[in-house]
Amino acid sequence: MQKIIKSELLQHLKVIQTLEEDEEWLVTLSHIAIECIKCLRGGGKVLLCGNGGSAADAQHIAAELSGRYLRDRDPLFAEALHVNTSYLTAVANDYDFSEVYARAILAKGRSGDILIGLSTSGKSPNVIKAFEMAGKLEMRTVAFTGLKQNDLDDLADFCLKAPSSHTPRIQEVHILFGHILCLLIEDAIFA
Repeated sequence: MQKIIKSELLQHLKVIQTLEEDEEWLVTLSHIAIECIKCLRGGGKVLLCGNGGSAADAQHIAAELSGRYLRDRDPLFAEALHVNTSYLTAVANDYDFSEVYARAILAKGRSGDILIGLSTSGKSPNVIKAFEMAGKLEMRTVAFTGLKQNDLDDLADFCLKAPSSHTPRIQEVHILFGHILCLLIEDAIFA
């Protein structure tokens, strides 16, 4: 067991070291933070979506923004689009699961709002359709994905790629991206 634990830790550290050596993601994350700050200062919303572990990560990031991250401060409007299970199951049943986020964006999204979609593969049909709908509404779009070329690359205004093709490592980096984003937003708005 200890050998497995050590191997997992070393894989994680290798991904983090790859991030440390790459300046591009720092620039991209800074631009994303600026867009989110501008949106939230203007009364806009940050909407998030994902599936499975990525849904949990979307909800985690939304909670950090709408509750608090490190500062005791006013709440910000951030929402993970999957938290209403009655809505989610009704749309999946009456339409198709691939429509659940696009319909939520149509109902809640406005020009200038931000959609953050988390997808380790970048190929989730419901996340892709959400990005297409967000584009029609003139929302800004941010994709957190893995290393491989994917469908969200062309749909997103900003794409942060975890430098891995291994789902657990990608998800670990997505939370790192999310925590740093929350810190930057909180510091800028409430410093």
